[in-house]
Amino acid sequence: MGSEIWQSEALAEQLLELAAKSGAQAAEVYQSRSLSKPVFFEANRLKQLETAESEGTTLRLWKNGRPGLAVAYGTVEPAALVERAIALSVLNHSEPVELVRGSQQTYPDEGSTVPVEKLVSWGKEAIAYIRKSYPEVLISSEWECEIESTRIVNSQGLDCSHSDTTLSCYLAAEWIRGDDFLSVSDGQTQRNTLTPIPLAQQIIERLQWAQENVAPPTGRVPVLFTAKAADMLWGTVSAALNGKRVLEAASPWSDRLCQPVTHHSITLYQQPDVGPFSCPFDDEGTITQPITFIKDGILQLFYTDITTGRYLTSGTTGNGFRPGLGSYPTPSLYNLLIKPGTGTMLDLIEIMEDGLIVDQMLGGSAGISGEFSINVELGYRVKQGKVIGRVKDTMVAGNVYTALKQVVALGGDAEWNGYCYTPSLIVEGLSVTGKAE
Repeated sequence: MGSEIWQSEALAEQLLELAAKSGAQAAEVYQSRSLSKPVFFEANRLKQLETAESEGTTLRLWKNGRPGLAVAYGTVEPAALVERAIALSVLNHSEPVELVRGSQQTYPDEGSTVPVEKLVSWGKEAIAYIRKSYPEVLISSEWECEIESTRIVNSQGLDCSHSDTTLSCYLAAEWIRGDDFLSVSDGQTQRNTLTPIPLAQQIIERLQWAQENVAPPTGRVPVLFTAKAADMLWGTVSAALNGKRVLEAASPWSDRLCQPVTHHSITLYQQPDVGPFSCPFDDEGTITQPITFIKDGILQLFYTDITTGRYLTSGTTGNGFRPGLGSYPTPSLYNLLIKPGTGTMLDLIEIMEDGLIVDQMLGGSAGISGEFSINVELGYRVKQGKVIGRVKDTMVAGNVYTALKQVVALGGDAEWNGYCYTPSLIVEGLSVTGKAE
């Protein structure tokens, strides 16, 4: 899938021409298409194969200085889309036209597709590996190859397009032991290939740790967040780094540029061409760039789109993305990387005298305030550097900003969890409550 995917190569140009004839001073067409072929397993067996395809077109224009946005899915009627965008512009206040100037640029496609037969083979391999050690568990999983293509064309001469292919999988093992129900899950997001055996080994390790139920530690004890659980912490950090939150005076870091905001072991950055998600330009057509937001604990920069960058007088960082086709661009991160420390997660466990491992949680993120209280869906107790069993009916509460100033150690086991590349880490300053067995 590349530039050839669009229903009509001339559609974008036709929309721009019709918008100009209708009195629009400027216009932009954003086209997006995705094609995915997920494979589903349920109760240890292949359940179904699917093909999901979608295509959408967004027209944004300015008439009499007022912006209007309209979206269409599938087949587009150009005149009707332009008419709808103009009608909506009447409802909005006047604002500057902010479009990226440029020329035609088609970027190389990233990633390679994998046939459905290979996805099925990976799924069967992972399930068989787990059931060899735990034949009583029921396993469900999903394996997917997704191709996403984007094209942006505007009246300032910009015409850029790109396709990105990503592989992902999700694996969940359910273990029923009398009245005790246990669910262990994990996943991968990678480029070009997936590795079912290492993923299955992680599931088996968690099942082994859960052989016995034990009382949780209580009070303020060290908490180890695994790589898949740590994104709760980084979600709050992402919100605090958002330039729009700075404008709204909602970020606690609004006036902390060039000052320490986390423990000195934390360096946090984005890299456009690293990992399973690449993006040579944002949804406004601005070229993306490597950016370090926090270096050795010190705040370096906030991320912005064109509008936010103008208000902050810092300019755009190339982070203007659309939450959906029907939305205006807003500051967003497309990937977030935390510089790993050293050692495996087992090495981190060995330095804990008495603490808690959080692997899966129930509840939402902490949000911009940083305050949270979560139920631990899957957690383990550590004593004298060893996992002694699974904890139940346990809660962890505290503040993300406080915890990130009290980092004990960062692991070298970083992995992609959605858009976030993070290692496991141990923090202090959180309160653990639970019910004894």
